[in-house]
Amino acid sequence: MENKRRAFIKYLSVGSVGVGVASYSNLLAKTQPSQDETKDKKPHFGMIFDQNKCVGCTDCERACKKVNLVPKDQMRLYVQDKTDPQKRMEKRYVRVSCQQCVDAPCVKVCPTKACHKDENGITTMNTDDCIACKYCIVACPYDVRFINEETKSAESCNFCADTNLKDGHEPACVEACKYEALVFGDLNDENSYISKMLNVKDSLRMRPECGTNPSLRYIPVVKLGV
Repeated sequence: MENKRRAFIKYLSVGSVGVGVASYSNLLAKTQPSQDETKDKKPHFGMIFDQNKCVGCTDCERACKKVNLVPKDQMRLYVQDKTDPQKRMEKRYVRVSCQQCVDAPCVKVCPTKACHKDENGITTMNTDDCIACKYCIVACPYDVRFINEETKSAESCNFCADTNLKDGHEPACVEACKYEALVFGDLNDENSYISKMLNVKDSLRMRPECGTNPSLRYIPVVKLGV
């Protein structure tokens, strides 16, 4: 009787391990994309702003205005000086622009669908359909949208989707940055430079509590000697 009991317990143990291995294998199969899935995955463009490299030269601002024909007194992006007055030798700047949210409030509230996601997942505008209702401006938690004085349409940074990017170039701000403070690329491509960089660098999202899942990441200043 004792031998039978031991044999039964042994059978259960082996069975449990077998079930565990099978379950784990099934889980891996579900969570790890196949080569075909990775190949067919649509791009998800994102950008990195590295505070450690930005010197506040504003070349990015000027390039953006020139390439995208932004009116003189308006801006799609600007570099804000966040230097602590008590620590003037520790310069700190931050890029202020559309965060290219995955869950974009501006897209959700647009009554005419003028504000939409294009085929590359970039939030952009169809100026002909915009009625300047300003719903998108109110909905944006980052206060980076505006009504273009010339087109009378809402506008914000769209990674130069209809200018540089359309012509096979990187966004104007990225091309203009001499200090490599800006990195642009496909977040869905694990071999892209931006993906590899995010794998080894700590990065932050602006106002993550809003739940918008921004595609713009910030690499914070590294304090030496700390």
